[in-house]
Amino acid sequence: MIPEESFGSIENRMQSAGLALEELLVTAQRQDCLTIGIYESAKLLNADPDSVVLCVLAADDEDDVALQIHFTLLQSFCCDSGITILRVSGVQRLQQLLGAVDANRNQEEHRDLHCMLVTNPQADHCRLQEVGTYCQESRRLDQWVPELVLQER
Repeated sequence: MIPEESFGSIENRMQSAGLALEELLVTAQRQDCLTIGIYESAKLLNADPDSVVLCVLAADDEDDVALQIHFTLLQSFCCDSGITILRVSGVQRLQQLLGAVDANRNQEEHRDLHCMLVTNPQADHCRLQEVGTYCQESRRLDQWVPELVLQER
């Protein structure tokens, strides 16, 4: 049985990592170091996997079989390429952070935020390091693909 204070520290680490991830994604988007979308991400991974430092897989619906198959393939590729993977729930929060609607698309059509790749945003970005540390600690606790829940605000 895990002591109660461990639950608190795990929850604090998750919350801190979630905030770090949010800041990292917004910064990466501003620096044009964020690839958004499953198809766009697969193209980048095929063309230049060495430029990718983090793969974020986001879904609130675990029952979407097609999406889970895409995730399995992306996770496998990232794992083989040594790319840190993080699963996230809270797609609505991602839409708030990253602007859900693309100016070139119909206003009703949301961007595909299910897969995002971060590519070298000032490689020493402190938030990238914080997210990476959270992922390493999670893997040490036998969580093969670390997970975070982003809270709506």
